[in-house]
Amino acid sequence: MKLSKYGYLIGEGFRNIFTHGFMSFASVTIIIACLIVMGSFTLLDINVNQIVDDIGDQNQILAYVDESMSAQEASATIQTKLEALDNVASVDFVSRSEARNDFMEKYDDSLMEGIDDEVFRHRFVVQLVDLSLMDETRGEIELVDGIEKVNAPTDFVDKFISVRNVISIVSLALIVILGFVSLFIMSNTIKLATYGRREEIAIMKMVGASNSFIRCPFIVEGLALGLIGGGLAFLAQWGLYAALESKVAQTLAISFIEIVPFTNVWPFVLGTFLAVGVLVGAVGGVIAIRNYLKV
Repeated sequence: MKLSKYGYLIGEGFRNIFTHGFMSFASVTIIIACLIVMGSFTLLDINVNQIVDDIGDQNQILAYVDESMSAQEASATIQTKLEALDNVASVDFVSRSEARNDFMEKYDDSLMEGIDDEVFRHRFVVQLVDLSLMDETRGEIELVDGIEKVNAPTDFVDKFISVRNVISIVSLALIVILGFVSLFIMSNTIKLATYGRREEIAIMKMVGASNSFIRCPFIVEGLALGLIGGGLAFLAQWGLYAALESKVAQTLAISFIEIVPFTNVWPFVLGTFLAVGVLVGAVGGVIAIRNYLKV
């Protein structure tokens, strides 16, 4: 196909956008809305996974040693057993005096100056490999000889992991559903354009025009609408996310939550939005015109 023909077909595709201005606007708006919803849930899933990973890095199981054991006995006999457990990444021994010093640094209370080391217990700080196995690992630690008590935030961790799993499932379901919604609306928009040109398409078929020649302008139209919708959706998502980042930073109640910076995810978001927009537009164009090519 000559370059002039390519220029003609591409030009026809862009002219179709302006010829059916209202429907093109509706298609772009729907694509933007669907992509923002999909993007918001995807970003929520990314942030929840990041928070779970942070919890896995920061949360620890505290294994308190039997009071009858000295620091030397505990360090010599128990630490090796704890390190041998499958889900244990590292084990650090904390003596009574170290526990007292940590307590004093944390609370900085002059009334506690006279507190004795004996009030505290020797303990092991156990870092886990997989946070989701915390409850199982806690049970294994409790069975180790010399461990009297184990403190692990299993309820909090289980609930947070459950929330993450629900968000991941909902995000995936919404992405699939909204993808089909966008595809349906895009194909119907282009169908309106093809309906007004059905006789022209039939004549082109009769004089020997190939299906690809006839189909090309409608695919170009879909691609253009998809790219426009994806680009505008990215800008809107960026603005919404920036507003959320600012709100979280100003809210003391959730100051412990660290939002993933948009600068870390924008290439993924932009690439995904443009790819989905192009895919929906191209497929929508093919679906819209296929019936009119059966002449």
